Amino acid sequence: MFPYPMPGSGCSIAIGEGLSDAPPGTAPSLQLVVSDIQAAHKQLKDNGVDVSGVDVQDSGRFLYFADPDGNKWAVHQLPARSTGS
Repeated sequence: MFPYPMPGSGCSIAIGEGLSDAPPGTAPSLQLVVSDIQAAHKQLKDNGVDVSGVDVQDSGRFLYFADPDGNKWAVHQLPARSTGS
């Protein structure tokens, strides 16, 4: 088991055997939010992950990859928000 608490986040990721009864590769859409999509893309690519290019949408920037079990992941950078001043 490998729990990884995300700095500043109220969540964590737990990866390991025996944590769930679900078969490997059956998680349909997992999502992580990051502050720097380009840095996330570089880190994934540098570690040999087959990752998509950055997909720019109105709701932010995304990239996609599948883990070794076949689970599909989206990495999301939220769009800049105005301060409303």
